[in-house]
Amino acid sequence: MEEGSEAQPPHPPNVEAVEQPSLVPMDQDEDQEAAAEPMEDGEAAAGDASEAADPMEDGEAAGDSAAAAEPMEDDAPTSSPTPSAPSATAAVDDSTIARKRRRRKKQFPGMIPTAGVRVLRGSSSSSAHNAAHLTGVPRRRGRPPTSSSLRLARELDSEALIALAAGFPADSLSEDEIAAAVLPRIGGTEQANYLVVRNHIVALWRSNPLSPVAANAALASIRSEHAPLVAAAHSFLSEHAYINFGLAPAVLSLPPRPPPSFPPPSVLIVGAGFAGLGAARHLIGLGFKVAVIEGRLRPGGRVFTKTMHSSAAEYADTVAAADLGGSVLTGINGNPLGVIARQLGFPLHKVRDKCPLYLPDGRPVDPDMDARVEAAFNQLLDKVCQLRQVIADGVPHGVDLSLGMALEAFRAAHGVAAEHEERMLLDWHLANLEYANAAPLADLSMAFWDQDDPYEMGGDHCFIPGGNSQFIRALADGIPIFYGQNVRRIQYGRDGVMVHTDKQSFRGDMVLCTVPLGVLKKGDIKFVPELPAQKKEAIQRLGFGLLNKVVMLFPYDFWDGRIDTFGHLTEDSCQRGEFFLFYSYSSVSGGPLLIALVAGESAVKFEQASPMENVEKVLETLRKIFSPKGIEVPNPLQAICTRWGTDKFTYGSYSYVAIGASGDDYDILAESVHDRVFFAGEATNRRYPATMHGALLSGYREAANILRAARRRAKKVDSPEKMDINVEVKVDVNGEVKDNVKDSNIDLDDLFRSPDAAFGGFSVLHDPATSEPDSVSLLRVGIGARKLGSGSLFLYGLIMRKNVTVLAAIEGDEQRLSTMYRDFGTKLVGLDSLSDAGESLISRIKAAARK
Repeated sequence: MEEGSEAQPPHPPNVEAVEQPSLVPMDQDEDQEAAAEPMEDGEAAAGDASEAADPMEDGEAAGDSAAAAEPMEDDAPTSSPTPSAPSATAAVDDSTIARKRRRRKKQFPGMIPTAGVRVLRGSSSSSAHNAAHLTGVPRRRGRPPTSSSLRLARELDSEALIALAAGFPADSLSEDEIAAAVLPRIGGTEQANYLVVRNHIVALWRSNPLSPVAANAALASIRSEHAPLVAAAHSFLSEHAYINFGLAPAVLSLPPRPPPSFPPPSVLIVGAGFAGLGAARHLIGLGFKVAVIEGRLRPGGRVFTKTMHSSAAEYADTVAAADLGGSVLTGINGNPLGVIARQLGFPLHKVRDKCPLYLPDGRPVDPDMDARVEAAFNQLLDKVCQLRQVIADGVPHGVDLSLGMALEAFRAAHGVAAEHEERMLLDWHLANLEYANAAPLADLSMAFWDQDDPYEMGGDHCFIPGGNSQFIRALADGIPIFYGQNVRRIQYGRDGVMVHTDKQSFRGDMVLCTVPLGVLKKGDIKFVPELPAQKKEAIQRLGFGLLNKVVMLFPYDFWDGRIDTFGHLTEDSCQRGEFFLFYSYSSVSGGPLLIALVAGESAVKFEQASPMENVEKVLETLRKIFSPKGIEVPNPLQAICTRWGTDKFTYGSYSYVAIGASGDDYDILAESVHDRVFFAGEATNRRYPATMHGALLSGYREAANILRAARRRAKKVDSPEKMDINVEVKVDVNGEVKDNVKDSNIDLDDLFRSPDAAFGGFSVLHDPATSEPDSVSLLRVGIGARKLGSGSLFLYGLIMRKNVTVLAAIEGDEQRLSTMYRDFGTKLVGLDSLSDAGESLISRIKAAARK
């Protein structure tokens, strides 16, 4: 057995000594979403639920189009086949905000509302104009719009919502599009038309991901004069795996693209989890040579489905598939795993809302007290949101402290949960929050613990019947993977990279490291030369938490399979995370399977006890719940206790924002080093950390970045005479050759001493070649001053000049950052990681400064 310790009790009364199976070597692998994410509801829809809403009536408000279908009743079918055409829904399901406690994370009034993102409306001039402009339907001056033009406007709205669900700004270019130079000039009518084209192509793909979208398919509804925009959008979307990705037979049969250079560049990928496999498959389609190096004897990393069997002769046919790690698709709208599930014909099972809670003696929690304490819990979180806003606005250098400390201070000050039963119930909600973040509340950053919530994918949270290893097996099929190779050292230099394992060495042009953050924090892989200081600091600042499970196969379902979850309260606050939540997998695993979760401090203590002791404690808890009802709890036929914290290929479950860290650290961790070493995995995805889809998307992201780097390198080799910069070659103390780029001794820091605009920790240099509002400016943000214990650090990004004015009018750097990420799609990176567009802008700024 792997990833856990297995206890095999004999069927009737007693539990024998634990059998401690050997661990299969675990991949240094990627980083999948770690252990299961607490989630919940919304109805199950297998397809890509990022489809657009049905055309709205004329009088509907803009926000209404973002509403998903109504939730299913508790007694709805436990699973539903993947529909051939998913129903329309927006990027954000507003109904989830008020739902009860089963979501992985909550949204609170003090948070940034994702529903406030502006979308094109049928009544707006931009929507109607672009619809007419691209499809050839004329608008007559002085006359009301025709029903045809209104219909087109609504279609644009729907397509904008689909693009929003897929991760694009609804009405502006994404940073990746700017970096890829999809347009020769930012802003103006051409950009507006491009956005309509881009959204249309994304909508075509999401409407039927079984068939690839060809560029000429989009031209069927777009005027031929816009063919260059279609070509640009289609190329970008394909290269970045926004369309034509996955495992549909028609997608797999697509011929690979011509490589960026000859011979094709080679990429070594460390880790065969979602990030590594997604990147490998996409890179092969982009014409690269790929080899995946995996420490375990299987693919998947923290996603592993174990088939459990009965050891009792009378239950010999009782089997079940158990996800020991990542288990829940956290939101189906826009989720690429939803697309792949539809392609493979996987049904999805909605995790239902109903979750009864039980006191330690087995009595159900009083519903009135339950509602009262849950409301008080949410109010405490509101108070924390208000406090951090006050700190962000009023403290010059910012300050961070423990989320747990802040919650307890407000609880004591307001007398919340003064009664013992109320305190136990509040502890249950706190344990659920620790589960969501895989960390004790004492370790979470009050300022940034929920920084990813505005980007949370909407829609239902779902199980895959049969387990998530079905995704892994399908993604790994046909990929060259070297198993049992424990990576010890990664060397990189001007001539390429070498990956050294405990068995052999591999050479390539570039390497993609997808190992979990826990492995990077442990330092088990040595990088030569060492990683940049800011990346090492980000690795240490971010947290990597722990969640464990007790997985039990019973002879029959005694707990009521009509619910997916039930909870248990504890007497002792220090043990609040111990078996606080149970997941019923009877409807999706093929057998009577029950999983108990262990979160917070209890998850650490859990690994210090024997598996036999832990199983006995779970059974004792279950008997306290069900014995008063006259229900006998049998001994399990097989039981497994996970131990992710001591697994040498993970050292934990998934990432969280620790005290002193922020979302910027995810971006820093994602930065490449000298276009040779790239990083992917859930801990490199600022928007979707701690999720399986976040890991997969990070693999697609880095495949596109590797393609861009390979093209840059090929361009330098093919056209050295076109380079307008001076390169000085030096050899450092490690014997590594490095290029120092010099530009007439003009230092960018000197230019930022007299910026075109400055406010808070932000400073801006405008493009000297234009004063257009839609032109791109260089933004610099001081990061170190906002965090304790870190030195000065500047991050850079590209932003439209008109958006600079918007940021300057906002009070407080935290609100500015939130607006910048949410509304403008600007991503902050190190100076060396700016795109070609950024480098070109810097050259123009320096050239103007020399005059």
